[in-house]
Amino acid sequence: MAEAARILLVDDDEGLLRLLSLRLSAAGYQVKTVTSAEQALATLPHYQPRLVITDLRMGGMDGMTLFETVHKDQPALPIIILTAHGTIPDAVEATRRGVFGFLTKPFDSQALLDYVSRALRLAGPGQEAGGDEAVAGDWREGIISRSAVMEEALRQARLVADSETNVLIQSESGTGKELLARALHRASRRAGRPFVAVNCSAIPEALLESELFGHSKGAFTGATQNRKGLFEAANGGTLFMDEVGDMPLPFQAKLLRVLQEGEVRPVGANSSVPVDVRVISATHRDLEQAVADGDFRADLYYRLNVVRLDLPPLRERRDDIPLLVRFFLDRVNERNGRRVEGFAPEAMEALMAASWPGNVRQLQNVVEQSAALCTTEIVPLSLVQRALRSDPSEIPPLAEARDRFEREYLEELLRITGGNVSSAARLAGRNRTEFYKLLKRHHLEPEMFRAS
Repeated sequence: MAEAARILLVDDDEGLLRLLSLRLSAAGYQVKTVTSAEQALATLPHYQPRLVITDLRMGGMDGMTLFETVHKDQPALPIIILTAHGTIPDAVEATRRGVFGFLTKPFDSQALLDYVSRALRLAGPGQEAGGDEAVAGDWREGIISRSAVMEEALRQARLVADSETNVLIQSESGTGKELLARALHRASRRAGRPFVAVNCSAIPEALLESELFGHSKGAFTGATQNRKGLFEAANGGTLFMDEVGDMPLPFQAKLLRVLQEGEVRPVGANSSVPVDVRVISATHRDLEQAVADGDFRADLYYRLNVVRLDLPPLRERRDDIPLLVRFFLDRVNERNGRRVEGFAPEAMEALMAASWPGNVRQLQNVVEQSAALCTTEIVPLSLVQRALRSDPSEIPPLAEARDRFEREYLEELLRITGGNVSSAARLAGRNRTEFYKLLKRHHLEPEMFRAS
């Protein structure tokens, strides 16, 4: 049976906490209570609630500060604020800043439950009291995670899934961009229609137009019959264009026209064919920088990047590594008809500490190689070390290595200066404007590094 939606209650009034907990538990929710905002922040990563309900006025950090802190990392997590000191201006300001609901004590129990139900519907179907999460669970099939940063990325994905909005997934190679694209399709109203995937970097430039738009008989040597392109194949469904950042510049104008007009003209044809396709694109490149460098059209970028989703690299979700290892090991055992029970503690420590430039794809490779060479029930450290050394993805592409170094360099400067941009820019030998551009490119906020 599916687990009930989790709610975190935050209030320094323990009597009210008990009352709220009883009401929400009776309505079918799973409830956890804490008595301060500081405790709430410590609880969030492992409890991973679908909703937070917090008092506004508390000793120490207040409810609005808690909201702002949470929403820096989890902007899709709905938060309801309760207060005995509420005014209309307070409510207007709170909702303007992104608070889902604002209720003044004493509040009507049904009004609270209505707010809760609406907030959980916003977080995705199947999240209401006692709700069956089968539909919601199926959509993310194959995505193995329990880390807060990954769950937040999936929460944002679920919010946008059922819209017709084009989505750009930007993340490093090997993080599972196609898995997320398929999940978005399964959660959309197009789920019963085709999902078609194409890797733009794997198709020669001369064939890209024919592959995507199709061609007419006789359009070129070897075109012996009419052939539908991938846009037509995906009609009514979703077209996933991976590595769209590697698309040749001359072809980008043709793709833009298709997205604007909703029709394709096959190569050699005299007329266009209407298509109804939702486009999800993905890239490991920094497309904003590519636009600035003149390598990617700005108008196409804004067509594709209506909503951007960022998948975290594996090094930022290390608590998922044991789950992923178990998942990949079970698949290897099933495929090979063997039974490798697991990894030795020191082998797992090595997996947890590795840098993973190849992300989840590299982890899968290491698990499969280690299990294939293992002659015992437990994989020893030596096999993990061998697999890590021999994996070619240990050497990242130059652009990826440069980006990683630049981000880590900026983070170190901000840590040293306590988030003081002027000081950090001076240490970097850059002016403030240039430094802010670098921070924006890497999505770094100086406030994250300032002492509270």
